[in-house]
Amino acid sequence: MRAQSLRSSLLVMTVGLLLPAVAIAQQTDSMQADSAAQQQAYENRRGALVKELQSTQDKLSDLRSQRVRLEARIENVLAETMQRRTQQLLVSKEQTALLQLDGVLASAQDNMVAQRDRMRSLGDAVRRRAGAVLVVTLRADSAAPGSLGDASLQIDNMVAATRTYSQVAAQALQTGAVDPLYRSEVLPSTHTVELHLTLAGQQVVQGINVNAVAETVTYVEFTVRNGQLVPTTWTSRGTTPF
Repeated sequence: MRAQSLRSSLLVMTVGLLLPAVAIAQQTDSMQADSAAQQQAYENRRGALVKELQSTQDKLSDLRSQRVRLEARIENVLAETMQRRTQQLLVSKEQTALLQLDGVLASAQDNMVAQRDRMRSLGDAVRRRAGAVLVVTLRADSAAPGSLGDASLQIDNMVAATRTYSQVAAQALQTGAVDPLYRSEVLPSTHTVELHLTLAGQQVVQGINVNAVAETVTYVEFTVRNGQLVPTTWTSRGTTPF
């Protein structure tokens, strides 16, 4: 009995001693399991954060690249806009200058037209009050056949008329026709009338000074006689335009 009681006591003591060790071991295993779970959760969280950070950095780099490209496009657009604006300003200035020049030219033209009309009016008034008419003709009915050539009439040393007679015209003059070389209003004063005529290949020159009277028609007729030019003058009031 005592031996059995002793074994029971020893068993109880042994169990009493083992129970705390088992509890401690279980607690240690539990703590290790919790620590491993926390470490795994930490690693997972850290990996997720690293991936998220990397993704954020990639997006930031892409945004920076887009910003650089956008700034470059904005600068190009601004440069093109400034260039177009500059060209528009230049064209506008040139157009304004052309319009101003056109206005000046138009004004000058209007002034010139007004002055011309004024001078014409004054000339018409002078001619109406003291004008004269000068008429110059050529008669060559006594010229030899085929002898008439070119003719040039000068009034006050200025060429007033020229002629190149064809065969038909020369025949008409030789049969009595008269060529009206000149007819115009002139100032009432003395005028020099000079005719250059080619006869039979020779140059014949004849001049005369005539006094044009106011409100009178003064006639000068050159007649071919014996290879020379003979001038004749007369005046008339009955056929004047006054």
